[in-house]
Amino acid sequence: MQQLDGRKRVVIETVKPEIECGRFPIKRVVGDSIVVAARVFADGHDMVSAGLIYSPPACDDWIQVKLSATGNDWWQGNFTVDHLGVYRYSVRGWVDRFKTWRRDTRKKLDAGQDVSVDLITGGQLLVGATERAHGSDLIRLRAFHAMLDGSGVTLDEKLELALGAELARLMEDSPDITLSTRYEKVLEVIVDRKRAVFGAWYEMFPRSASPDPHRTGTLADVEARLPYVAGMGFDVLYLPPIHPIGRAYRKGKNNAAAARPNDAGSPWAIGSVEGGHQSIHPDLGTLDDFRRLVERSHDYGVEIAIDIAFQCSPDHPWVKEHPQWFRHRPDGTIQYAENPPKKYQDIYPIDFETADWENLWKALHGVLRFWLDQGVRIFRVDNPHTKAFPFWEWVIREVKRECPSVIFLAEAFTRPAVMYRLAKLGFTQSYTYFAWKRWRWELAEYARELAQTEAIEYFRPNFWPNTPDILTDQLQTGSRAMYQIRLILAATLSSSYGIYGPVFELMEHEPLRPASEEYLDSEKYQVRHWDLNSPDSLAPLITRVNQIRRENPALHSNWRLQVHETDNDALLCYSKRDAKGRNTILVVVNLDPGRRQWGFIHLDMAALGLRWSQEYQAHDLLTGARYGWLGARNYVELDPGARVPAHIFRIE
Repeated sequence: MQQLDGRKRVVIETVKPEIECGRFPIKRVVGDSIVVAARVFADGHDMVSAGLIYSPPACDDWIQVKLSATGNDWWQGNFTVDHLGVYRYSVRGWVDRFKTWRRDTRKKLDAGQDVSVDLITGGQLLVGATERAHGSDLIRLRAFHAMLDGSGVTLDEKLELALGAELARLMEDSPDITLSTRYEKVLEVIVDRKRAVFGAWYEMFPRSASPDPHRTGTLADVEARLPYVAGMGFDVLYLPPIHPIGRAYRKGKNNAAAARPNDAGSPWAIGSVEGGHQSIHPDLGTLDDFRRLVERSHDYGVEIAIDIAFQCSPDHPWVKEHPQWFRHRPDGTIQYAENPPKKYQDIYPIDFETADWENLWKALHGVLRFWLDQGVRIFRVDNPHTKAFPFWEWVIREVKRECPSVIFLAEAFTRPAVMYRLAKLGFTQSYTYFAWKRWRWELAEYARELAQTEAIEYFRPNFWPNTPDILTDQLQTGSRAMYQIRLILAATLSSSYGIYGPVFELMEHEPLRPASEEYLDSEKYQVRHWDLNSPDSLAPLITRVNQIRRENPALHSNWRLQVHETDNDALLCYSKRDAKGRNTILVVVNLDPGRRQWGFIHLDMAALGLRWSQEYQAHDLLTGARYGWLGARNYVELDPGARVPAHIFRIE
């Protein structure tokens, strides 16, 4: 048990931010200022002071900055994170003898009492400070002591010096923390690069990237597609699994139980005689082709993200080499994946309860390290909620310790507690429930949950209106206005968003069957060919929206997202501001793709950085139109039949 020192009288509690009593770190990106607050107080009437201490990555030393009193025993301060990795921080508090002496001496003077003895006490406190000070502060403190101790200085002059602002500052900079209390927990902040919070993702199946409909696409075809992806303003090109595909129990087109001889199979059925998770499907090319793709992508300002799906086809080398890594049924066969009534005979889940779990973990870690060596720095992880939590916490820590710039996106369409747990364990970003949020009230409620609760400290949403697994009934209508609405919502509500393209930009919308969210003729099971030059493509709007995102720092974060009231439930209004308050974006979306909607929006002017009666201009970045507005109540009208059913205003 830690030895008690009864002389330490300061109490520190309710430190913020702190996730689950310090069990998990908060998250920030390089350049962020981290604001820390805490209640710091002591018994009696002595005054206290408090400091925020922090330590940069790979540093054992602590840096202390002042905390300022904000009232009712609350203290607040901040520090800036300048490096990738894990910072540590905590709070320290102490009884401040000089500050207490200064306050009490002033009170005695105001009461007309003799303070000559008090001046001696103050001098003793000053002597103590000279033993802690350095440099110019030490020189100035010694000078102050000489003047206070000198015989040629009047009492009034000594009091003016002793109670002056300069000495107060010098004493504050050399505090006596001998009996300070330090918060019992050391808290952590994981610092990522900017892409962790801001980016536009584009998903593409390499085997469907061929310009020739008579052959399968290759990694070289993906490379040729880079100017197109970059030209639309995307930052990340995400490739579903690029590994060899098993033949045993291969699924046919539209997830048919039996495949025909030339059916391509599902890329998520990983592994064949050609190799496993560290191999490239031979139809796509070679590892040299992949490395070239990664290198060329940088020339266009695009990063390549690959899919990490820790599961195996029956043909995966691990099935023969490590059968203990899979769960066996009573008849001796390996248990295939199921989501009753669905059966996935072409996929074997990995058994994370295997007795050989340590070697399993090392092998999976080895997969990630292999792709790091190929230049990959972004991983989209398939169904992480079906793998063990302790594994993810360990492996993400290990990978980011070796390479702090790595980003992990969790494809975790699961229960809120599970989704949030994965984020706390280390996943950089996560898919969300956005695709299924449609009404004004639920979009507003979800936006507030993600941006105005503790979740923002550790959960970074990535909004996708569609994925290869998700064709919502909204998009099944094929309404161009609906696709426009979902694009603008995803791209402006969240600082990170993605589309499953070219399916999204070409508005593919036929479901496999009624009430299904599966695509008819899904790329998951067959090779497709896309006409990217279609005049109906949404590519021009997507390009403009991504340009607006890049040019406006307010859209680079979710921290200052504010939902505003409207008097029409078909209109959703929200705003974002950048950290410096120099850029403000206001978005109004007509959620009804079939009808013109109008009404008044009621703005929280403070959230926009405006006075309540101020005149200002709303500049629509989609159309170029400018509107002169006054105050909080303003009229809007959006017709989906005439143009894009949304405004993206910059407030000027």
